[in-house]
Amino acid sequence: MEPNSQKSNPSAMYTLISVFFFWGFVAASNGIFIPFCKTHFNLTQFESQLIDFTFYGGYFIGSLILFYASKISKVDILNKLGYKNGIILGLVISAAGALSMVPSVESGSFALILTSFFFIAIGFSLQQTAANPFAVALGTPETGAHRLNLAGGINNFGTLLGPIVVSIILFGTASSAVAKEVEITSVITLYYILAGLFLFVAAFFAISKLPKVTSDEKIEASGKTNIPLFVIFIGFILILASGPLTDMTGLSKSVFVYAALVIIVGTLLLSLSAASKDKNGWGAMQYPQLILGMLAIFTYVGVEVSIQSNMGALLKLPEFGAYDESVIAPFISLYWGSLMIGRWTGAISAFNLSKNTKRILTIVVPFIAFAVILTANYLNGTPVTQFFPYAICVAILVAGFFYSQEKPAKTLATFGILGVIAMIIGLATTGQISIFAFLSGGLCCSIMWPCIFSLSITGLGKYTSQGSSFLIMMILGGAIIPPVQGILADTSGIHLSYVVPVVCFAYLAYFAWKVSSVLKKQGVDVSHIEVEAAH
Repeated sequence: MEPNSQKSNPSAMYTLISVFFFWGFVAASNGIFIPFCKTHFNLTQFESQLIDFTFYGGYFIGSLILFYASKISKVDILNKLGYKNGIILGLVISAAGALSMVPSVESGSFALILTSFFFIAIGFSLQQTAANPFAVALGTPETGAHRLNLAGGINNFGTLLGPIVVSIILFGTASSAVAKEVEITSVITLYYILAGLFLFVAAFFAISKLPKVTSDEKIEASGKTNIPLFVIFIGFILILASGPLTDMTGLSKSVFVYAALVIIVGTLLLSLSAASKDKNGWGAMQYPQLILGMLAIFTYVGVEVSIQSNMGALLKLPEFGAYDESVIAPFISLYWGSLMIGRWTGAISAFNLSKNTKRILTIVVPFIAFAVILTANYLNGTPVTQFFPYAICVAILVAGFFYSQEKPAKTLATFGILGVIAMIIGLATTGQISIFAFLSGGLCCSIMWPCIFSLSITGLGKYTSQGSSFLIMMILGGAIIPPVQGILADTSGIHLSYVVPVVCFAYLAYFAWKVSSVLKKQGVDVSHIEVEAAH
């Protein structure tokens, strides 16, 4: 990657980070839109999770199209297009998707609404693929992590404000205890606003003088990866076709949903076995840490999304407060805010500070971030005193950071185990304790992406860029795991369905142990691996 200049370009960076805000804003807003759609369209829990399926599936399909287009043409399509133009095109596609939401909502067709979500995500996929390397290139390589951490912080503000703002637009408030019927005009207004903002930022990018960023990395051959990626695509389609397949065969819809999960996970494990026997033709997937990491990213994104996507249904239960969908925004905001707490804390290590200063900030910053979350909700009229006990969870996060000592494998193992414990506590209790236990999954997820990413691409050499592309594709987990939890909720109850996050966190803890062993055999000391910038 070659920046236009070795000097920093703050005006270009400030322009660029606006798109990071949108990713967080829209993704976090799904937690409000999902329960609305469930009620409005009288959906099952599984059907409501198809919003996340299409949204994160759009990321997967977008990445897959870009990968194969570049592979077939033997030209890096995005590099030829230019990162700036790639972002502009992505914003225009997302704007088109948002505008298509207007006739979709007016038609009363949930299928058309899902299609609109898909195109918004296709645009996001292109934006994300271009924006991350663009941010790194806007200055010296040594400060690239700082710029991505800044962008990640803006993304976190999006996740914090998204649920609150969307709830206000849909329900008129984010905190009223009075259930309100959502007017369709409110939904249409929301997507007109989003489309307008996307187009405004696209126009701003078009007229902004941004440096030209190019890459001289070659596309590495990897013929044997075609079949696994195709089979994973089939697994993705299987969930989409589960309704018609159920009608055709008479089998339960859960059969096809669980089969999709088995196909995807099984394909990765079989690829791991095959590549270990003959590395030729596997490209980046010849390295076990990469395939194990693909499964880890799949699991991590899946559990991060699934916990909050199913939270609206959980909070409707009498033993969890019997909340209406018009008043769950503060809880969704706290969940996504929990990721902000962890990421702000994790960003401390990116700065050249003394050990004592880092220790002090590791204690202070998480509670400052927590105060920001409470303040945002308080200003919207939410009684935030109900969230004060959550400070205990934040204190446990701080203890986890000190124990992990900034080592990615140890950090991932620590928060994976804490995630398992939190989910088990949530399953074993009800009421506020259970809600806070499930919400603390956000704290556990917060620091996982950079740890998984760093461990997965270590030792890949010339295949690092290709390996990164495969890891981005595994955002697919956000499309698969929420419907899996949703179908389990329909058959066994929403509370019991949170056993799915238990399994996910357990694998992430296992990955930390397993990848350490794999890298050790390759002569890599995992204690000296530097953590990549946060997602």
